[in-house]
Amino acid sequence: MIEKLKQNEELWDLFTKKEEYNRVFSDQYNRFPYYLSSQRNVFDPGVSRFLVENGLHPEYPEGKKFAVCLTHDIDVVYPEKRCLIIETAKAVAKGNLAEAIKTPFSRFNKKWNPCWNFKEIMELEAKYNAKSSFYFLALHPGEKDFNYKIEDLEAELQFISTHGWEVGLHGGHESYNSFEDIIEKKHRLEKVLGKQVIGYRNHYLRFKVPDTWELLSKADFKYDTTFGYSDCAGFRNGVCHPFRPYNLNTEKQIDILELPLIIMDRTLLRDYMRLDVKKAWELIKNLIDKVEQYNGVITILWHNNTSIDGKNLKYYEKFLEYVYSKEAWIASGEEIYNWWHTSVEKKH
Repeated sequence: MIEKLKQNEELWDLFTKKEEYNRVFSDQYNRFPYYLSSQRNVFDPGVSRFLVENGLHPEYPEGKKFAVCLTHDIDVVYPEKRCLIIETAKAVAKGNLAEAIKTPFSRFNKKWNPCWNFKEIMELEAKYNAKSSFYFLALHPGEKDFNYKIEDLEAELQFISTHGWEVGLHGGHESYNSFEDIIEKKHRLEKVLGKQVIGYRNHYLRFKVPDTWELLSKADFKYDTTFGYSDCAGFRNGVCHPFRPYNLNTEKQIDILELPLIIMDRTLLRDYMRLDVKKAWELIKNLIDKVEQYNGVITILWHNNTSIDGKNLKYYEKFLEYVYSKEAWIASGEEIYNWWHTSVEKKH
């Protein structure tokens, strides 16, 4: 496959993201955003189409045509005071006095805390015969965006893992560019979890091609799922299948599997694309249909604290209903990795 792809210079440059090597410009988080890319057809998986036309025909469990990888970045476990003030004011405006009274105290009460919803997410996914991946931060007090100590969540991590869902690492702001930071956080999470962590996504989708892949491979992660644009949904390198990245500097494949991120909740709505709910849903369906067409894997990131119209999981369930109706294989990153590594890569 790689040799065939090399023969098409345009697609090879897109697949390897040649334009991101020795980049001159970046955004405020040192990311390479879509608006700086020469790629203008980000909603078309052109590289995957080429691969399928040249012999890539992945199969999935139970004869499913395509797969869905469900993931959650756990940035926040304790609601920020500013958010509590806003939610309290909203409850008062709606005349919901019971909600207005309990909201200020939700930071200290798990039952009232809307971010302490791991079991709720798992129960929802189980309705659709699905499992997902939860990526937890392992930050120290004083680090940017510190919200919780991973050691305080040992019972929750154990519950998630023992029920068959995945716990992975959500690297901190500087992890993408520091082997020492990645390793320290990986070991810390593994100590709490009591088992090896194989999956990774960096906070704020901070990523550097090809360096971050090399660091993650060196740290013995089996897969990454950071690789997607923060400011636009779609296919960052034209691929809607898991792939082994290729380092143009060493002219070698990197020993890690990338599950490219295609949809992030915050990208579609308030933070970047600023689509209304209707247009966001139309784009989501379009991307799902594209991935189905090429027997790919669509990875979605839905934060545990995302609320749309005051409801945390309503629109996430709408996504689950749609892919379930299309008979997709809905799985965690770990399940996708294991299947692709043992059943697909060996055939190709």
